[in-house]
Amino acid sequence: GKMKNSFGVIHTGALRFDIAAREAEVVGEQQRIEPLAVDEITDEAKQLLLDLGQSMGRGDERFGVPPAIATMLRHPGLYRRQLELGIQLFGYGALSSRERELAVLRVAWICRAPNEWGEHVGNARRAGVTAEEIERVTQGSSAEGWSDHERAILRAVEELLGDQCIADETWSVLAS
Repeated sequence: GKMKNSFGVIHTGALRFDIAAREAEVVGEQQRIEPLAVDEITDEAKQLLLDLGQSMGRGDERFGVPPAIATMLRHPGLYRRQLELGIQLFGYGALSSRERELAVLRVAWICRAPNEWGEHVGNARRAGVTAEEIERVTQGSSAEGWSDHERAILRAVEELLGDQCIADETWSVLAS
């Protein structure tokens, strides 16, 4: 469903779009800026990647560097700032990992961000979000099956993206 207020449209229900077509639109035939090759990634950047992995509960295991991140590593100072925000949100935020991933997935879906969606589906699964719940995120806060608290998390995302403000009713559920 959709609600409209004086600021804009708030999507509380399902949003349908062609994921492959959207990815082609976002990414194009190839990235405009070439990702760094593994041997071009500095030791400092490698440490930043390990710090991010640890903040996400991945410990010291090594993981691949997605092309989008390898591209951002071309400007390590800028990426460091983004990464520091990510580390704080992932490792030290007030939301549980499950709640955080529900919110991130809803943002990714509403924004039609295929790369972000793809990255966070795996994070959500590791945080205990089921495949059925991941599909339900695409249906939004109005879908049946959410707890009141989960519905409020999704609704807060929808409201923030729709009119840059969380309604008092939604905030009241989150605050409790």
